[in-house]
Amino acid sequence: MGWFWADSAPSSSQPIAPHPIPKASNIKPPPGCPMHEAPGATPPPPPPSSESACPYNPPDNAPAKPSPAPSYISKLNPLNYMPSNISNARENTEQAIHLPVDREVSTIPRGDGSGTWEYPSPQQMYNAMLRKGYTDTPAEHVEAMVAVHNFLNEGAWEEIKEWERRFGGGLGRGWDMCKKGEEGAARQAALEALRNRRPGEDEPEPKLLRFMGRPNEPTPKARMLGFMAWLYPSQFPDNPPFDRHDWFVQRQAANGQPKEVRYVIDYYSGPPEPTGEPVFYLDVRPAVDGPTAACERMMRWGGDVWYRASGGSVREELAKQRR
Repeated sequence: MGWFWADSAPSSSQPIAPHPIPKASNIKPPPGCPMHEAPGATPPPPPPSSESACPYNPPDNAPAKPSPAPSYISKLNPLNYMPSNISNARENTEQAIHLPVDREVSTIPRGDGSGTWEYPSPQQMYNAMLRKGYTDTPAEHVEAMVAVHNFLNEGAWEEIKEWERRFGGGLGRGWDMCKKGEEGAARQAALEALRNRRPGEDEPEPKLLRFMGRPNEPTPKARMLGFMAWLYPSQFPDNPPFDRHDWFVQRQAANGQPKEVRYVIDYYSGPPEPTGEPVFYLDVRPAVDGPTAACERMMRWGGDVWYRASGGSVREELAKQRR
């Protein structure tokens, strides 16, 4: 669901010796010098010739070893792990209908600063699915699939921005927001936006560096939920995610230095609406690649649980009445 398209040179002078070099050729080193040849000493054996160093000398006309063929992974775009040369024209002769070739621009900034990511056109999406082996996909459904794909990616980015808004300034600021619960954090964010908004002043925002799809590698959380659904089928629905992505985001830390943070996204489908419209759920969180990410996840989950269990909303309402 995350397809975006988008040593110094040696001197040539004569070296200077620390003492004058004698010009006579019959002068020998003094007896105390290790280079002095003692009278009657047996000369050392000559060094072995290069011809006897190896028992096998390949002929000059030996054929060169062929280089291995490039792997499929090496042909993919390292930013999105998709083929780099996806055409935007009709490739399959069995395609019965015309698909749009216009590409929608996303709101997700690129990590290299060259604008925002672009989504694939329906024609590019169809060509990419055929290359991946999904030959049974009806062409008339691709346009709706692209619309859902773009909608889910925009929703995933909004979730990532919320994580970055809380913890981009450090764990201390993150806890100040998380201890008020999800509702209290949303109200605090709205108030801060109104107080700190100045004309021409933009807050640093995260950027998407690259991403990759890993649908066949369930996350530890997804595996745990699947196990709980097997153990307690009446309390946990057996609804594994239909896709999984890893997004690598550039965070603007409090010290001004950029930091790369990996996010994992599980895509779930839910029961359709009474009108027949499909329902999707996204589980977006930072990957536990270190203690900082683990603290962020515990703070956000634990803060909301503590706020609701301790009656935080009731305390705030009573405080308003006293004022």
